[in-house]
Amino acid sequence: MKTPFSPGDSKLHTYKVARADFARFEAGTVHEVCSTFALGREMEWSSRLFVLEMTEADEEGVGTMLEITHLGPAFEGEELVIKATVESLRSHELICSVEVNVGERQIAVGRTGQKILKKEKINQIFTRLGR
Repeated sequence: MKTPFSPGDSKLHTYKVARADFARFEAGTVHEVCSTFALGREMEWSSRLFVLEMTEADEEGVGTMLEITHLGPAFEGEELVIKATVESLRSHELICSVEVNVGERQIAVGRTGQKILKKEKINQIFTRLGR
C-alpha cells in the first residue's frame, strides 16, 4: 500500500443529478430529487479516488462505513461538487470526511471508510463464505 496522502488532503468529484438518481422504491418515485442512496454512492466514489492512488496491483479497497446527513435537495441537472478530505489512515483503513454542495448550498455531509486489503485476502474471505 502506498501512502502519499496525509490528513487534510482533499479530492474533488463532480456529478450531474439524473432522473435515475431520484428517491425511488418499488412503490414508485417518492421525490424528484437526488436520493440519499445516490448521494452515498457519489460520496463513496469521492473517497475511493484516494484508494485508486494508494493500492498496489495486488490490492483492492473495500468499503467499511458510510455516514450521511442529508441536508437539502439537489434537483435534476444540478451539479454536485463532492469534496472528500482525509481524516486518518490507520491499519490500512482510510477515513474521509465528505461534503456535498450545489453552488453555495450544502446538500450533505458525512464520512466514509475504505480498507485496503490484498486481493488474495478478499478472495479467501469470499471463498470461506461460499461465494
